[in-house]
Amino acid sequence: MKLYIDADSLPLRHRSIILRRIISKGHQAWFVADRSLSDVLLAIDEDKAKRRGPFRTALPKEELRKIGSGINMIVVESGANAADDKLAEIASAPALAISHDIPLLSRLIQKGLLAMDDRGNEYTADNIAKRLSERDVNSYFREMGLFPDKQNSFDEKTIRLFTQTFDRLCSKLETIG
Repeated sequence: MKLYIDADSLPLRHRSIILRRIISKGHQAWFVADRSLSDVLLAIDEDKAKRRGPFRTALPKEELRKIGSGINMIVVESGANAADDKLAEIASAPALAISHDIPLLSRLIQKGLLAMDDRGNEYTADNIAKRLSERDVNSYFREMGLFPDKQNSFDEKTIRLFTQTFDRLCSKLETIG
């Protein structure tokens, strides 16, 4: 199973939920951001060690070193949509995409990926157009100064919803592939 994560704005707690599942299940994942994320780099080392474990006594060291992690940290140049463009370029279905960026999720849904945001909302071809429209209207109102440019914090209920949606979509993908 493959995961594509827009890691620029994804909170540490969310990444830890994702990384735990990747390491325990042996999934592949691509974290894309404009900076290197230390928690992802530590998880890469942990994943490598776990994948190499069963072969430690059976393989020579040179062969053992060839067993890598399923976790990839891709650092892109800073700039508007640099991470989004990279994710859209490398993503392929079947897979799950996680991002706070609705236009990016729309692009990835068009490529056949399952998609969710950091608040636990699932997006599909049926509901993404409506969400894009709402986003554009809200953006217009914010620019006019009518709505504050603030979101609610991630409380326990939001984290639970994220985890439930993430687990459900992962399970759905695991049955496909």
